[in-house]
Amino acid sequence: MSKEKVNYVDIDWKPDKSLKVPLYSQIVRYFSRKIEKGDWISGQFIPPQRKLAEIFDVNRSTVWEAMQELAALGLTEGNYGKGTMIVNDTWEMLIAGSTLNWQSYIDKGNFHANVDYVRQINQLEYEKDIIRLGTGEPSPKLAPKEAISRILKEEMDGSPELNYPPPLGLPELRQALCQYLEREKDIRVQPSNILITSGALQALQLISVCIVPPNSTAFIESPSYIKSLNVFQSAGTVLESIPMDDEGMMPWIISRHFDVGRTILYTIPTFQNPTGNVMSPERRDEILRYCRSNRIPIIEDDVMGDLWMDERPPKPIKANDDRGSVIYIGSCSKSFSPGLRIGWVVGPESVIQRLADIKMQQDYGTSTLPQEIFAHCLRTGVYEEHLTGMRRELKRRRDLALKVLQEHFADIARWNTPSGSYYIWLQLKGNVSIRRIFEAALAEKILINPGEMYDIRENYSLRISYVYEDDEVLERSLIRLSEIIKSVMKAT
Repeated sequence: MSKEKVNYVDIDWKPDKSLKVPLYSQIVRYFSRKIEKGDWISGQFIPPQRKLAEIFDVNRSTVWEAMQELAALGLTEGNYGKGTMIVNDTWEMLIAGSTLNWQSYIDKGNFHANVDYVRQINQLEYEKDIIRLGTGEPSPKLAPKEAISRILKEEMDGSPELNYPPPLGLPELRQALCQYLEREKDIRVQPSNILITSGALQALQLISVCIVPPNSTAFIESPSYIKSLNVFQSAGTVLESIPMDDEGMMPWIISRHFDVGRTILYTIPTFQNPTGNVMSPERRDEILRYCRSNRIPIIEDDVMGDLWMDERPPKPIKANDDRGSVIYIGSCSKSFSPGLRIGWVVGPESVIQRLADIKMQQDYGTSTLPQEIFAHCLRTGVYEEHLTGMRRELKRRRDLALKVLQEHFADIARWNTPSGSYYIWLQLKGNVSIRRIFEAALAEKILINPGEMYDIRENYSLRISYVYEDDEVLERSLIRLSEIIKSVMKAT
């Protein structure tokens, strides 16, 4: 069978790098004019992004940004494997008389678009041959595939629950979580205090929708994972970053000018994302006392808490919460399996019931099969057995990454030695262009997470992950990244 011929448009133009106009804007303008003039018509294809980057002599991130803009204008549409197809042209507009402007609706929607870097990374992570040097996902080789396969084939006896789950989630999973949280975290709650969610991200969105009033303030660490999302901002919440020292967030820096009932504090005290810091027990107690005295609810994110390597971290803030001041978020996405999409929220019954009501309106419950699998893993010790091996492998990979950093980054950066999780927070020496480093690395298929994603202030750091790529790729790509950084520093 002959391969289908793709009707690509002819391109005989390049953006002018001497102009102050951004390169992606020049590309959007060129494409728009060709379509408006009728030179290109519906059904024709724009070449794949890799080819466009060669034609225009630009980074693929620039092409990606231009393609996103053209799609938002309603002129193009992605077609997997072929490129981007023109779906609207001048002649169609004339015949139709008018065209629905979807972008005007999109712009007025409540939920904000993701941070620019995050949108790019989300798309590029799954491109062929890309090296994921900043990803928040473990290597597929670390997934408990054999254990889950055995559970599905043998332990569940071929009779999984396939109906809708109860609003709070499967009772057996919530009961198993109660036992695990008491045993491992010193958190004592009842199943009625737990809501099962589709990962920790859904937990955050539910909280932002039904607990945080519009025009509220959320105190967050600087830098913070939550800054890389628009969950709170889409609910009308203003983020106010609070600096950290070696012990964690410094609550005494919080402004005294805040509205009681319109303020929350979001923190990741254990293996803080992106820095990897661990908040001291004394600072955890201090934050709890401060928030109690000022009637500020605490949202405690503990999705990395099980991934300790050297020693068990301090107890969560929630463990000392005897007044219902803390809403605690956990997940098995980082520690067990991202694909199961199992997270949980622990809080007062009144809060949990309200969150469950909103969740039922959104998706009518988290899928039952993943809940059954994870409940079984908690009850039978499979989860803890997996964690033992996971911690051992994380430590080995971390030590390899630290060795490479010491040999190749000592003169250009400072970094922490993480005692858990996936990341090394690499702080570059000097005010170097992170965007140029990002694009130069991407040109060589190395995808990194810039510190600017996580901070309101200027940030000259990179979040390096040592948990996804194999040893040889990790070592080689880190060495190449050091060369790229040095080259950009020299040119600055």
